[in-house]
Amino acid sequence: MVLLRRVIGDALRARRQAQRRTLREVSTAANVSLGYLSEIERGQKEASSELLASICDALGAHLSDLLREVSDTVETAEQAPVPARPPQQAVPAEPAPRAMLAQAPAGTAPKASITTTVDGEVSVTVRQDSPLKATLLATRKLRRDHTDVLTPV
Repeated sequence: MVLLRRVIGDALRARRQAQRRTLREVSTAANVSLGYLSEIERGQKEASSELLASICDALGAHLSDLLREVSDTVETAEQAPVPARPPQQAVPAEPAPRAMLAQAPAGTAPKASITTTVDGEVSVTVRQDSPLKATLLATRKLRRDHTDVLTPV
């Protein structure tokens, strides 16, 4: 699932960083607190349309351009194939690694991966590349101890 506030935040941060401007400079120009702008960029707060317009104005960008970019990103995420998920009882829950994956910042290298082995025959590895991209690799051992790739995504 794509969080709209995170995609908007990523787009705003990318524009600000492309201009080599600090959060302080943009927050002052947009008349918004530095902390609140930071939370918007990190996708932790949802900005109102008035606030988005003010931030875009401070960045010298049109709100329509930002929204078009966000729309394209959301469309790309919606068209991405959803990795097949093994049955619930087959994969034991691993809350700590999943929590680390969910918190991986946008545009960073993978922070964690999960590898689960079921019945000693099937191994599932999930790697979080970004909020919009995860890699799933499932392998199984054949009876002659060979490895067979089932579903690379």
